[in-house]
Amino acid sequence: MKTVNLNRLLVLCLLGAGAGPASAHHSFAMFDMSKTLTLAGTVTNFEWTNPHSWLWVQVPDGKGGSQLWGLEGQAPGEMIRHGWTRHSINVGDKISVQIHPLKDGELGGSFGTVTLADGTVLTAGMAIGTPPPGAPPPSQEKTP
Repeated sequence: MKTVNLNRLLVLCLLGAGAGPASAHHSFAMFDMSKTLTLAGTVTNFEWTNPHSWLWVQVPDGKGGSQLWGLEGQAPGEMIRHGWTRHSINVGDKISVQIHPLKDGELGGSFGTVTLADGTVLTAGMAIGTPPPGAPPPSQEKTP
């Protein structure tokens, strides 16, 4: 009987050991890490949530209108290590933000560096302009 319980315990431990890393991985494969865009606009929402924060920015489209961009960031725990708080960015703030855009061309991306109107620069854990190993260097583009 002890052997059966010991075998069950061993199987549960092995399963549990692999579950942590698998659940902790969140892919950024949908972003074009070889491109960097700079957006300037007004914050409409900042979601300080796990597993990733979200920044929503209304960006002028150059034609008299605007476009809402949804930008994914790092987890709050990672951002705290870089000096952020849930109040670092507020609705109505005018910002400039560097992003890696979505590969499919939709209005979104992964945000890295945010510059506030007063010149304060915040880095969201993943430095924009530093491609992952093996990726080509990013091109610098500005949107209208």
